[in-house]
Amino acid sequence: MNHKLAAKVPPLGWNSWDCYGAAVTEQEIRGNAEYMAEHLKAFGWEYITVDIQWYEPGANSSQYRAFVPLVMDEYSRLMPAENRFPSAAGGLGFKPLADYVHSLGLKFGIHIMRGIPRQAAHAAAALLNTDATARDIAHPNSICPWNTDMYGVDASKEGSQAYYDSLFELYAQWGVDLVKVDDIAASRLYDTHQPEIELIARAIERSGRSMVLSLSPGPAPVEYADFFAGHANMWRVTDDFWDQWPLLLDMFDRCRTWQGVPAEGCWPDCDMLPLGHIGIRSVDGGGADRWTRFTQDEQRTMMSLWSIFRSPLIFGGELRDCDDWTLSLLTNREVLRMQRESRGAREALREGALIVWTAEHDDGSRYAAVFNVGDAELQPELELTALGLTGPASGTELWSGESAEPDSGVLRTTVPPHGVRLYRLG
Repeated sequence: MNHKLAAKVPPLGWNSWDCYGAAVTEQEIRGNAEYMAEHLKAFGWEYITVDIQWYEPGANSSQYRAFVPLVMDEYSRLMPAENRFPSAAGGLGFKPLADYVHSLGLKFGIHIMRGIPRQAAHAAAALLNTDATARDIAHPNSICPWNTDMYGVDASKEGSQAYYDSLFELYAQWGVDLVKVDDIAASRLYDTHQPEIELIARAIERSGRSMVLSLSPGPAPVEYADFFAGHANMWRVTDDFWDQWPLLLDMFDRCRTWQGVPAEGCWPDCDMLPLGHIGIRSVDGGGADRWTRFTQDEQRTMMSLWSIFRSPLIFGGELRDCDDWTLSLLTNREVLRMQRESRGAREALREGALIVWTAEHDDGSRYAAVFNVGDAELQPELELTALGLTGPASGTELWSGESAEPDSGVLRTTVPPHGVRLYRLG
């Protein structure tokens, strides 16, 4: 099974973290899935992902409760907490919820932490299809710096592959389409856990089910780009991204570092879109229950950069609370077409507060995202040759729908502070 076929284009979806932290419920998952099916599926949005700690009965926010008992089966595999996910009762796990999401024409994803539950290791709990126990394969010195649920798995130990095989066999039975594995891609505190990524990639292949493999957190090291592309579908190029301008400004450097890497089935991931109503039960990112703190110009800047770079687009807000403005960001067919079909994205120009990214389409047209990262309006005059265009050209600004008519080979525009003008030309 070629893992790259699992995500031929960068995925579009929703994830529960930005609004519900670790505390999302089945009712909320179903409600957001229903909204996506009704309002967004026609535009290519399809993944509904349950983020971290669905196995923690008492989870109540984005702040983890340390060393609490987790729901686990007899083979050291975490299971959904039935008080939060009632359809999981009777050992059914996420299959009923996944079946419901599939019935809407959507795909179902889950978040897991790398490793094996600490409680399983301490109890020397059994593993499926091996005589080894959880204690035998646990790596007690390989721990997540921000969550106490797991020990890492020692890939050199007998039974380690059997454990991961048993996990993804279970997820295949449930009908999982995407698995976001956390504490694995890299962070500011540790390097990439390549041996466990290899175990996981092999387990997905053995499961017999196509699953998108997403690796978090970041920043993933660009020197491992070939390794990531050989084992995963998407990997984070940043640590957690929130609705703060300095973090968005920083993403221009991160995208420049990774330009040229996106390819079919392999998508460097700029992280979730903290748009709309977020922070409902999450206190991360320096805020609580709120609407995104990004201005409308900043929201378009984020959507434009993520889309021309071809990052996966994973919405973080409560979908059922979307206003017309937020919905307009998610349903712009021309922007989404760029995200799905363009190629060759690169930073073409950076002069002071002016940053220009370009990409091309197989039909011969070109995209130009003209960003103003400064605090004053800009009125740039851009030579079309610098954008890769020769001869006369006309086009459209994709957010406003206004026509663009370059004069004498020069594109003249006005870009507000922290804003963007996104053109399709040719």
